[in-house]
Amino acid sequence: MSGQAPSGAQAAREHGTPPSVEARRLARWTFALVSAGGVVMTLDVTVVNVALAAIARDLGAGLHQVQWTVSAYSLAFGALLLTAGALSDRVGRRSVFVAGIGLFTLASALCGMAPDAGTLVAARVAQGLGGSLVFAPSLALLAAVYEGAERQRAIATYAAIASAAGALGPVVGGVLVEWVGWRWIFLVNVPIGLGVVLGALTRMPSLRPQDISRRLDGVGALLAIGLLLSIHYPLMRGPETGWGSPQVLVPVCAGLLLLVALVASQRRPGGMLDLELLRIPALSGAAVLGFLARMSSLGVLVFTTLSLQRAADASPVRVGLRLLPLTGSLLVVGMCMTRLQARFSAAALVATGFALQGAGLVVLALGASHSASSWVGFCGLVLMGAGGAVIFPPLMGVAVGVVPADRAGMASGLTNACYPLGTATGVAVFGAVFSSQLAARLSLEPLPLDVARQLRAAVETGQFDTLAPTLLPLAHSAFSRAYVAVCGVAAAVCLGGAALALRVLSNLATRAPRPARPDASLSLKESP
Repeated sequence: MSGQAPSGAQAAREHGTPPSVEARRLARWTFALVSAGGVVMTLDVTVVNVALAAIARDLGAGLHQVQWTVSAYSLAFGALLLTAGALSDRVGRRSVFVAGIGLFTLASALCGMAPDAGTLVAARVAQGLGGSLVFAPSLALLAAVYEGAERQRAIATYAAIASAAGALGPVVGGVLVEWVGWRWIFLVNVPIGLGVVLGALTRMPSLRPQDISRRLDGVGALLAIGLLLSIHYPLMRGPETGWGSPQVLVPVCAGLLLLVALVASQRRPGGMLDLELLRIPALSGAAVLGFLARMSSLGVLVFTTLSLQRAADASPVRVGLRLLPLTGSLLVVGMCMTRLQARFSAAALVATGFALQGAGLVVLALGASHSASSWVGFCGLVLMGAGGAVIFPPLMGVAVGVVPADRAGMASGLTNACYPLGTATGVAVFGAVFSSQLAARLSLEPLPLDVARQLRAAVETGQFDTLAPTLLPLAHSAFSRAYVAVCGVAAAVCLGGAALALRVLSNLATRAPRPARPDASLSLKESP
């Protein structure tokens, strides 16, 4: 066989039912299950932020300690994505998906019952590992059961739902923390996860290579995990410890060595990664563009949330409600993406999406700098959401459309690995911009050292209610200056993304000219 993945119609023939009925049933179940998995994985990236104070108080831990409940999940999630994508091409995409959901569900139960901060952080690591196993084969699963315009519609809707879930994280977390307690932000995942596992085992078609004789490349897998971990860790630690600290320099040096070792190990036969795929300009371009899009969207969302928190009296629920223009535009525009993709090229859509995001950032900056009405912020958030909705579906379609079908899992893992890396890079880079601008503004005022330190800490965490009324004007002025600078730098990133999209996605080939490893075809006959 050529390695082309069977469509839903082929699956229907194997099940002995009319393709028009069985294919649609299988495809709808697959979409629903993959989307449910994507929602809970994405929610858990942002839902915990609003619960940190409650967790610290309940477990008797310092706030800096429980902040690792956020970092640990992101580190584990990002480190395993590339390996999980390659693994799904070898042992079966449904198998990897089910294993990930099962691990995530078990870890969620452990998080909800954690007696101390150490146990909670360890369980969050397990959650992140499970999340990566769910996310990595997601695009490949959708690509296998849909074709043509239906595939575009499924990927666009999936992207909109997952992105909206991430943006809704603060409001969902705020409601759960205020109404039933912080433990339920984890325990609510348990019934959902169990339902997804059951549905996947009974309703989702399997995708497994007919040739299962290829051995797993354990060395390559460990090197890939170590490399991504060495990239993520310094990005998270740098803003806190300083970019010249050993906590940053040692992982960076280790990452360079791991990169050399990984490339060398993958040149031999049987390697985990197919380096030939990176020579496809559209695939490597889609990965870079996804990185830039996450950097300029979720990387800025932290500071946008602080800005909204300043105007919402620090209420998590109110902050979440103020983010509804962002999530609403994501969903509405996402539902229209199938028609847009039928009329416009991927290059035009992605470039337009970056332009919309950049315009939204400019509007948010203008609103912050001139203390404009809430309508200005509303328009900025709508533009940001619309831009994200336009960018990601074409990129996801490119990732699984320009490679041989038996390498769709690896391509999905590669592009998905760039998303959390883009978010972490955005938070680190924009955090440095924010801190430098904040310090520059405060240095203009003759404040005692302890007052200046307290003021800066309050502004960086959005705790304006802890400041004396006489310091509030200065605090708001310093925050506005720093936030405007962040929006300006992020808008410049969007401009670069638009230019890159027009360059690398024009004249897009529909598929790689040759399968990288032609001996591995796919089948839908894997048993649960």
